[in-house]
Amino acid sequence: MQRKPYVAGNWKMWGTRAQTRAYCPRLLELLPPPPQRRADVALCVPFTALDVCLEAVRGGDVRVLAQNMHQAPEGAHTGEISAPMLTELGVHGVVLGHSERRRDHCETDRALREKLPVALAAGLEPILCVGETEEEREQGETERRLRQQVWEALEDVADERLADVVIAYEPVWAIGTGRTATPEQAQEAIAFIRALVADRSREAAARVRILYGGSVKPENAAEILAQPDVDGALVGGASLDPESFAQIVAAAPER
Repeated sequence: MQRKPYVAGNWKMWGTRAQTRAYCPRLLELLPPPPQRRADVALCVPFTALDVCLEAVRGGDVRVLAQNMHQAPEGAHTGEISAPMLTELGVHGVVLGHSERRRDHCETDRALREKLPVALAAGLEPILCVGETEEEREQGETERRLRQQVWEALEDVADERLADVVIAYEPVWAIGTGRTATPEQAQEAIAFIRALVADRSREAAARVRILYGGSVKPENAAEILAQPDVDGALVGGASLDPESFAQIVAAAPER
């Protein structure tokens, strides 16, 4: 089954409203028109820039995603954002479980197990981030860690909705370090994740899009995206420059 590539830029804690207004029109100038675009494109921006980004990319066929979401619809959760708040804005999806959220905010696999069904029920496309640390890789624990993260997070997602979850494999040792998994390492890990989904549903495994993230740049994008199980990229630092990000989008293969 052919899966259309998907390239998402994660701005992290970058992007004032003014920067967003300047960035988005430039990106749209650089991207091919939607009918000629080989990849779906998304921007994952800070909460304060979501409405500006949605307006700035209107008509450009670029998805806008939030970077986090609480599982409760409302309540005593100071500093959190709910799914109804995101859907009210018209946001298309949400990044869940990024390693920086796991590390800095103690986000657990159990919390993600609760968040994923909520996002799907609200009509939001979730990007679930998984990946091992350098220590886990060196100790041969990569598959064990990925199995724990994927199975726990997807446990309460119905089989018929599994393919609606986008999964991003982001080895923690390659995020913001300048180190990148080799194309072979990315392919091996992502093929393993696809096999984990296949344990639940072979049909979903054939349809689910699994991205690679971790120091993706214009210089290495084509080789990584050419791997048969790699369906796109979740791009960090390189997405802050519209020229670099557009080059990564252009590196997506025809499928």
